[in-house]
Amino acid sequence: MHVFTFRGTTLVLDPITGSLFAVDELAGEVIKSYGQASPSEVRQKLSARFSPADIDVALEEVKALCDEGLLNVALPQEPEFAEDSPQVKALCLHVAHDCNLRCKYCFAATGNFGGGRTLMDVETGKAAIDFLLRSSGSRKHLEVDFFGGEPLLNFAVVKEIVAYGRKEAEKENKILRFTLTTNGTLLGEEETSFLNENQMSVVLSLDGRAAVNDFLRPFADDVGSYASVSEAILKFVASRGGKNYFVRGTYTAHNLDFARDVEHLYELGLREISLEPVVGGAGESFALTREHEEALCREYDRLTDFYLEKQENGDPFNFFHFNVATYNGPCFGKRIIGCGAGWDYVAITPDGDIYPCHQFVGNEPFKLGTVFEGLVNLDLPRELAQVNVYRKPDCLACWAKLYCSGGCHASAFYAHGNFLKPDALACVLQKKRIECALGISTLKATR
Repeated sequence: MHVFTFRGTTLVLDPITGSLFAVDELAGEVIKSYGQASPSEVRQKLSARFSPADIDVALEEVKALCDEGLLNVALPQEPEFAEDSPQVKALCLHVAHDCNLRCKYCFAATGNFGGGRTLMDVETGKAAIDFLLRSSGSRKHLEVDFFGGEPLLNFAVVKEIVAYGRKEAEKENKILRFTLTTNGTLLGEEETSFLNENQMSVVLSLDGRAAVNDFLRPFADDVGSYASVSEAILKFVASRGGKNYFVRGTYTAHNLDFARDVEHLYELGLREISLEPVVGGAGESFALTREHEEALCREYDRLTDFYLEKQENGDPFNFFHFNVATYNGPCFGKRIIGCGAGWDYVAITPDGDIYPCHQFVGNEPFKLGTVFEGLVNLDLPRELAQVNVYRKPDCLACWAKLYCSGGCHASAFYAHGNFLKPDALACVLQKKRIECALGISTLKATR
């Protein structure tokens, strides 16, 4: 059981059932100790703050909740994984290993992923669609995310792949959905019309305030990108009625006050926002470390206050990490593994090489095959498919395991050299965001 305080209210989460209770301070203290200390030890520990009679009542009530199966529910036995081979349902399609920005924190080495600056040709793009359709098995709903680098540097090929994908998916009686992740610099009228006509979800990159964005995300000539990108994003969002988009930013050690960047994006008129901690960069000035934990957690509290203020004022916004499914969440099997990298999701390079996800692109031992020959290295996908919270000692002991599902495979690997030990800072931030999200959901439910 997990006990935490949200805006002065003591909340208790049973992480297995998802039951969430608002309780008084005494009940929270009793639950913290329940099962770890005897009733007499609990009485002694709390006697200086609460009366013996009140402590006994709280002990009885907590015991009753546990006996009824509402609290302290045991983790079910690990479900058996039945599938023997991957059924791919989503591609991260790298149509461009090139970019017109030179972001200082770019995990993709300013867009080329440590290799040459290349663009995908039409034949490889079509082969990627063919690979997806033949590798998807019985899955009907499929997805392709155009990625880079900057995918709009290869807009002509994007258009051809979309047309080919729709035609081939219809032949196979499958539904193929396209998304695109862009820095926004090349969103002209033609690109906007195409994305809107094809009802493509679009992720738009902008880090927030001008000074923050321009320092971290300059053009190749070192000129800041904020002015042109923010103008293009606002025009694009307006063109689709403020729907079917997300503005995604990155925060680093240079903007630990990242709530101000969310506020800035909101003030621009944007209402679908995500801000993510920077990935990697050990030793770089922008890198986040364990020393930043307290400041970052305080900043999520400030962001929560801003989020609730806008909710109460009737002009809310959606912050990706404050969404939590308290009633209709995913099934248990999906909650025990962080993602389907290498199993139902893969990344494909401009040359057609297949990797478990974009974070592993260019790391040769993680190459799974090509779109022309299919998946050759099946040992790695099978290994990744088994990397769930039951196999991670840190996760088994953690209250958040069924909410973060064990975290990112790549993050764990690059932090520790294996998939089974999550990155410690990522865990701290994930748990803080989950607490904020659960607290927000409680307030919404009681109003």
